[in-house]
Amino acid sequence: MKQPVQKKFAEYFFYFILYSFIGWVYEVFLEVVVYRWGFSNRGVLFGPYCIIYGAGALILIFTLGGLKKKEIRIGRLCVTPLLVFVGIVAVTTVLELAGSYIMELLYGEWMWDYTRFPFNFQGRIALNPSLRFGVGGMIFLYVFQPLFIKIVSRWSDRILYTVSGILAFLFLIDAIFTLL
Repeated sequence: MKQPVQKKFAEYFFYFILYSFIGWVYEVFLEVVVYRWGFSNRGVLFGPYCIIYGAGALILIFTLGGLKKKEIRIGRLCVTPLLVFVGIVAVTTVLELAGSYIMELLYGEWMWDYTRFPFNFQGRIALNPSLRFGVGGMIFLYVFQPLFIKIVSRWSDRILYTVSGILAFLFLIDAIFTLL
């Protein structure tokens, strides 16, 4: 049975916020624990989310979700996961590059600098982070997203709409106050 557009939108908005939050936690973890730089809000808004991760997650779901379900073989070897990995690296690299230009246009700068990495382009993208996003994207597509789909599918429509509505309201208020 096909789901109404409203329900799909609520689900995908929930995933957007969830992955934006997970991305924020990942970024803060790197700063505080791995690099020991101390805490800073890694998002462009006040709240605990990096919207580039949420947007990236949705883009990966829409662009690579179908490929992930296929079984592409070379002889006996299934190469689908390898193709998905390459796709994730390509998509996230383009997204990060575009994100850096959008942030520079809006804020005069972007929030990362990859000049210390070899194979970087203007410090905006680099091979090392792109490969890490590939690994993270695989974990996201093959572990987290199926788990979150299972959890959300158990929710009633009322719970889904209520949770997504509250998150949308908070996100909108945050965006308005941050951008003003």
